[in-house]
Amino acid sequence: MATKKILLIEDNTSDIALTKRALDKAGILNNLTVAEDGREALDYLCATGAYQGRDPADFPELTLLDLKLPKIPGLEVLRQLRANPLLRRMPVVILTSSNEEEDRAAGYDLGVNSYIRKPVDFAQFTACIERLGLYWLVMNEPPPPMRISEK
Repeated sequence: MATKKILLIEDNTSDIALTKRALDKAGILNNLTVAEDGREALDYLCATGAYQGRDPADFPELTLLDLKLPKIPGLEVLRQLRANPLLRRMPVVILTSSNEEEDRAAGYDLGVNSYIRKPVDFAQFTACIERLGLYWLVMNEPPPPMRISEK
């Protein structure tokens, strides 16, 4: 059985390292891909640019999306994912430090599956990541693949 994949879309190197450490500490050993800006994330998911040739139907079971990204902001990444017939069902969790009501509203309006504010405390962050992994990678039933007739 193939390992379920996680895509982390995050530009802050400290937050990337923290997330990797939290996944490790929580015992989540899934394959992690990191995209450090919105353009790279879309290239990865759409199999374009540097990721041309990657199977676009092989999308991650969990995508963790930061909002404040260079090149293409997180909410625009989400908008483009939801507009893409192959990716619109893909589970996306906004994981951000933003507690702005406008960001939460926009995220849900664009179809995010969950909005989580990053805890500042490492122990709380690790517990958060562990629960995210348990829910999205173990308990959640992923969406069925898109059929050509549904596109």
